[in-house]
Amino acid sequence: MAKILLVEDNEMNRDMLSRRLKRKGHVVVVATDGAQGVEMSLSEAPDLILMDMGLPVMDGWEATSTIKAKPETKKIPVIALTAHAIAGDREKCLAAGCDDYDTKPVEFPRLLSKIEALLS
Repeated sequence: MAKILLVEDNEMNRDMLSRRLKRKGHVVVVATDGAQGVEMSLSEAPDLILMDMGLPVMDGWEATSTIKAKPETKKIPVIALTAHAIAGDREKCLAAGCDDYDTKPVEFPRLLSKIEALLS
């Protein structure tokens, strides 16, 4: 399966998502803020990144833009995870470089199909 970098500051969300992804056979590495997510995108070379947009230190928009600006990490697919499901948010996430977008609370089967689509 795939190595997934989960960038999420909420412990409950992190725990739930990482356990469910591991049960599906994925290797999950975790960052708790945007700056750590950028560092780990380089050091861990994940196959895909799940990026919370409301992060401390560096928000998900800036972290994604930074990841997509680096030659070593620009091809890694990024799925934005956000509780902000208001008009324009999807476009803002895609403009920052995210390859897809999903809302919180996460509907796991829907997220899994987006992950599988981006990894295939």
